Order: sequence, then structure tokens, then C-alpha cells
Amino acid sequence: MKILIADDEPLARLRLRALLNEIGQCEVLEAEATNGKEALDMARAYQPDLLMLDIGMPGLSGMEAARRLPELANPPAVIFTTAYSEYALEAFDQQAVDYLLKPIRKDRLKQALQRAQNLLNEPPHAEKPSPEEISNKPARTHIGVTLQTEVRLIPIDKIYFFRADQKYVTLRWTGGEALTDEPLKNLEKEFAGQFLRIHRNALVSVAYLSGWKKEFNGKCYISFSGIKERLEISRRHLQSVKQTIKDMSLKTREN
Repeated sequence: MKILIADDEPLARLRLRALLNEIGQCEVLEAEATNGKEALDMARAYQPDLLMLDIGMPGLSGMEAARRLPELANPPAVIFTTAYSEYALEAFDQQAVDYLLKPIRKDRLKQALQRAQNLLNEPPHAEKPSPEEISNKPARTHIGVTLQTEVRLIPIDKIYFFRADQKYVTLRWTGGEALTDEPLKNLEKEFAGQFLRIHRNALVSVAYLSGWKKEFNGKCYISFSGIKERLEISRRHLQSVKQTIKDMSLKTREN
């Protein structure tokens, strides 16, 4: 795997190169970019497999350069390296392989490189997608969140539910909880069929539904397989929940 480093800080480039050399199994280009324009020019000239791209660079920023990479004949995969966590969601919108916060840890870098290698090993598509396919791009398989000082990719199929609370949305998954600032309405639209609206403040994973129950107080609650937590179902959405569980039951019988 051929790698190009792009960072305006000499010490950051030196440290990253040292870590990459320690990990091995990759070719780090001698040429280094110090801004977004140089990153694009070098990516065009050297055709690296992977671009280690800083975001806060003078002139053309790393994020702006990433937006222009698809214009290249053979655009490289991208791993962002930055001291700021607030660009994570935008980074993954640009199809970044990973998002590493400085100072970069060797184990996280190794993990990111493995993801990049897995991506590069995937067979190329035989045909380019049509404009219709581009406009109807498939839902993401992961969501980027910040856990303490680390940006993590949470697999969609590991998420139990999304629950809104004031400005943020809590994401409950098999590894715990995390916060995202993505609106529920956007998540509901993107993951239609995978997640079901049960309340104005909650979306639940259809895959983890185990049933629903009406309590003595008249309120109804959804339950999940794998966790003890329950979420309230609003009257407005109760019928769709009943129908979804009924459909799931019929499919199980058919199989």
C-alpha cells in the first residue's frame, strides 16, 4: 500500500512517518504535501493508494482537498489526521476510511491502515453508478462519533436505538452509549426499513426488537433482545409498531 502524507507541520509529518515505518507493510512516499493543493497535485502525480490528510492546512484545507479527490482518475483512500474532533461527521460524509485525532496512537493508526487495506482489497465495480444511483446512495454502514478523545466508527447493525434529548441524540449500541448531533428525522430517512419510529424522540432497530407490552398505567413499551432497557411507544406510533412485529413474526414462521 503506497501512502502519501499531507500535513503543514514538519514534526507531525515526521512522527506520522515514524509510526508508519514502525508498523511496516506499506510504502511511504518520500514526497510530502504541506497544503491541500500540493496533496491534490501529488496524488495526481504519484497515485498513492492512501492519503494521510491533515485538515487544518493553509490555503486549500484538507477537507476542501478531499472534496476534489473524486475529480482524479485514480483517487486514493483517505484517512484524516487532525487535532480537532468537530469535523468527524463531515469527514465520513467524504467517505473517509478513518479519522485520527492527534497525537496519533500507534494502535489506532494500525487499525485505520487495516481498514484502508480491506477497502483496497475489495473488487472494483464493473460499472460506474448512474446519476440516479448516486442521488439514491445507500445508507451508511457506520456512524462516526467521538468517545472521549477518540473518534470511533459505530456499525449500524450494532445499534439498538437512537433517542433524542434536547440538542443531542443518544446512540445506544452493543458497546455502550455515544452522542451524535445528527437529527432523528435525517436518521429516520436514511435508515428507513432498518429503524422504526416509536416516539417523536426515538428510533429503534428492527433487528433488535423482541416485543412490546402495555403496563398498568396505560403506557406501552418496546423491549429489545440483548439489553434490559425499554423505551416508551407513543399512541401515534403504536399501530406501526404492532404491524412491524406482526410482519416479523410471519416472516419467522415462513422461514
